[in-house]
Amino acid sequence: MDRMIFANLPVSDLQKATDFYLGLGFTLNPDFSSDDGSCIVISDTIFVMLLKQDFFSGFLADGSTPHLGSNAKEVLNCLTASSAEEVDDLVAKAQASGGSVYLPAKESMPGMYGASIADPDGHVWELLWMSQDAVAEHEHQEARAAQA
Repeated sequence: MDRMIFANLPVSDLQKATDFYLGLGFTLNPDFSSDDGSCIVISDTIFVMLLKQDFFSGFLADGSTPHLGSNAKEVLNCLTASSAEEVDDLVAKAQASGGSVYLPAKESMPGMYGASIADPDGHVWELLWMSQDAVAEHEHQEARAAQA
């Protein structure tokens, strides 16, 4: 059985958050959505649960509360893309759907291209395309240089 991932995110405006993720091209699973939350399908095994703050708080212990809108980031989620062009496309979709660019797109090393976006509640998603061949060649060159 494939392991599934459910990223549970508190949101201040459920409809706005849902529209953002649908705008990225993901889909809604109505069977696991309600007035308290939306289940966004990223893939067959990856889901984002957008939960109203009070509903999200019901899953927290010791009176903990979500920290929306703060500058503190507790997690950076990362999604891979099939190409550098898809990274750019997702960034454009994020901006058109109410999100923002958190870190602009750049090539961090040969064969690795990425950007980071923030959803309307400030949850950050890294978007990454990686050419396995280029990364392997870069690492091989660094290893040779270290031996010299």
